[in-house]
Amino acid sequence: MAAGLRDGTIATTAVSAFELLRGARTPAEVELIETLLAALPIFPFDERASRAASASRRELEAKGQTIGMGDYLIAGICLGRASSLLTRNRKHFERVAGLSLGRL
Repeated sequence: MAAGLRDGTIATTAVSAFELLRGARTPAEVELIETLLAALPIFPFDERASRAASASRRELEAKGQTIGMGDYLIAGICLGRASSLLTRNRKHFERVAGLSLGRL
């Protein structure tokens, strides 16, 4: 993963940045997270992402296999950019059609 940071092949999403920052309990944790985020490109939730996320949500809801709203948004960002998602939450994300999951 360190190589990915050096060569710019690892990024995060605006949704993931929000999730990290909202979980910070102290100013020191906020500072640590800000340092991490400063080292990464942050992909926004844009029109492509909104279309991909909404299509995924409709598809999964029709199957009764919903995931959390944040997960739809993250998946939509990755789908809209044809990017692989590195996550430990494979249980949710493997339900999303067309989403490439990498290994941590």
